[in-house]
Amino acid sequence: MNKAFRTIPIWKTAPFIRLLVPLIVGIVLQWYLQMDVGQIATALIGFGLAYGASFLLPLRLRYRWQWLQGGLLSLLIVAMAAWVTYQKDVRHSSQWFGHAYHDSDFVIVRINEPLVEKPKSFKAEAVVESIHRNGTALAATGKLLIYFAKDSNMPALQYGDRVLLHQPIQRIKNIGNPGSFNYERYAAFQQLFHNAFVKTTDYVVLRDKAPNAFWQWIYRTKAHVLSILQQYITSKNELGIAEALLIGYKEDLDKDLVQAYSNTGVVHIIAISGLHLGIIYMLLLGLFNRLPGIKKSKWTKALGILLGLWLFALVTGASASVLRSAVMFSFMVLGEQAGKKSSMYNSLAVSAVLLLVYNPYLLWDVGFQLSYLAVVGIVAFQKPIYNWWYIQNKWVDKVWRLTAVSLAAQLLTFPVCIYYFHQFPILFLVANLIAVPLSSLILLAELLLVAL
Repeated sequence: MNKAFRTIPIWKTAPFIRLLVPLIVGIVLQWYLQMDVGQIATALIGFGLAYGASFLLPLRLRYRWQWLQGGLLSLLIVAMAAWVTYQKDVRHSSQWFGHAYHDSDFVIVRINEPLVEKPKSFKAEAVVESIHRNGTALAATGKLLIYFAKDSNMPALQYGDRVLLHQPIQRIKNIGNPGSFNYERYAAFQQLFHNAFVKTTDYVVLRDKAPNAFWQWIYRTKAHVLSILQQYITSKNELGIAEALLIGYKEDLDKDLVQAYSNTGVVHIIAISGLHLGIIYMLLLGLFNRLPGIKKSKWTKALGILLGLWLFALVTGASASVLRSAVMFSFMVLGEQAGKKSSMYNSLAVSAVLLLVYNPYLLWDVGFQLSYLAVVGIVAFQKPIYNWWYIQNKWVDKVWRLTAVSLAAQLLTFPVCIYYFHQFPILFLVANLIAVPLSSLILLAELLLVAL
């Protein structure tokens, strides 16, 4: 029986993999081929009709040609993925400001995040609300990056402020050498195609604000946490690490220090990921298991844990790796309460499908790729690597178990690291044995500091 079980293909125990593969193919095809709506609609209708017609075949033929039915379904998913990718591209919206904007126009934008301080400016993402030309207002949509030059007369801009710009908006273009980082494409995956560099005389802050109450609370919570860390941690380098470790804020990180972390293979500890979500999950689980009135209600406890996990994910910026971890922990919490357990590969595939349907351009996010490859590597290879060496000593065995996890994670992330960063840290085994447990203790200490 065990032998028969081992021969079951992975797509039988993890059926969502069969949805994920054509979904990725459709996203990639749409990005590189840029099919128009007519071509996508033709493919959707054609494959949809063919797949529906396959159910009209006699049962005997359907069984014999089930590979054909599966192929048609995969092609239909490819077309659906292309449609979702097309729809998520703001340039295909009739109201995208890039279609109508002229350099002489006035533009009203809403600041969509707290400003980030740079050496000579303050940077913020803004949402375009309308274009004004010769006294006529045109409804518009889309995003752009604004760099506000530092000035003694600069107003105190905040999230939700509405600003009237009368400075030409520029297309984002690469300024590096051929073969260097493609910032234009990176920005396009964020749906950012324009930026503006403005002085105090180039804009007017309007009186009426338009903040979203929930996101305003999230940003205020993040600012409050940062203020606590800045109050009690006075050393610049340690403060930058503490901010990055707890809530993913990296603006105060020293570049040389980040490079040192990267060279030793422990840069992942200052990027919010599954490690952080796992610690938050264990803390929430311990808390709700001890609260009277809640510990006996499994669904109330599950709701509290999910709320805590997602609030932490949003406060830390909701990066691709954080979203992957939050979705997977959500499945785990709901599955435990329902008394069901599924394949880890299937859970990974489900989370990837959900995230890619929500935002197909996450597929090109390096954090998204590394996060999934690391988890797949750990699930697939950690146990076989650990079984290479049987150790009787309990503490040495724990060290070997951590080493096996690090090796398994690096097996699949290695080629991606080489491709993107052109380097591979050879000290990652020793460094992770020290950094991972220590960073977990520091994270717990920071949470305690903020709580008290």
